[in-house]
Amino acid sequence: MALTEQSRLLVIIPCYNEAATIVSVLEEAREHLPDADLLVVDDGSTDHTRSLALEAGARVVTLPFNLGVGGALRTGFRYAIRHGYRMALQIDGDGQHDPSTADQLLASLDGADLIIGARFADADDDYQVGITRRLVMRLLARSVARRTDAALTDVTSGFRAFGPRALSLFAAHYPAEYLGDTVEALLIASRHGLTVRQVGVAMRPRQGGAASQSSFKSVIHLLRLVPAFMMPARLKPEFPAVEESP
Repeated sequence: MALTEQSRLLVIIPCYNEAATIVSVLEEAREHLPDADLLVVDDGSTDHTRSLALEAGARVVTLPFNLGVGGALRTGFRYAIRHGYRMALQIDGDGQHDPSTADQLLASLDGADLIIGARFADADDDYQVGITRRLVMRLLARSVARRTDAALTDVTSGFRAFGPRALSLFAAHYPAEYLGDTVEALLIASRHGLTVRQVGVAMRPRQGGAASQSSFKSVIHLLRLVPAFMMPARLKPEFPAVEESP
């Protein structure tokens, strides 16, 4: 995908102790998105994530302590706005997301503000999750779909593309709590009049490291989201202007 100055793309990779996978993730991203800039947000890692990412040629922002994915992403969005990027692609540092499918998400930004790379969108998708987690994900997807009037099946996917309006909104307002960075962010986008869509993609199992949350904790955090679902479905679409490149 050839990018112009007006459609500069920043790949944001939030990482917490992903030394086992970050180099291969960066290599894949560079192979399939050669015109994009790669930003690793090191979320207070205690391993060699930061040094390995720097050696691999990525730009690295290091947070002084672990904020969680939401805090790391908000840092990435603010970096994007400050440096004049018009689009951003979020991929995880654990190797689950395949950069070779990123073009599908980016192409779908034509006419939408936020695109989700969705598992379970196709009947033959064989991505495996536990029973409890699958039930939680289905419940969340149905609840968010009703609130956003969008056909969504995978609202917890972290494989996402963001257009200028989404970048502007999320640089100012992005939830840091677990599931907030995925589910609540979609509710915020909808309330501010942004268009959310999904594209079916295949995903891989985590290639290294350990997940930060158990299925039980996912259920607990689901209860925390109840107030978010009680907020008004739509607000007046007001968000900061996107900064242009000089």
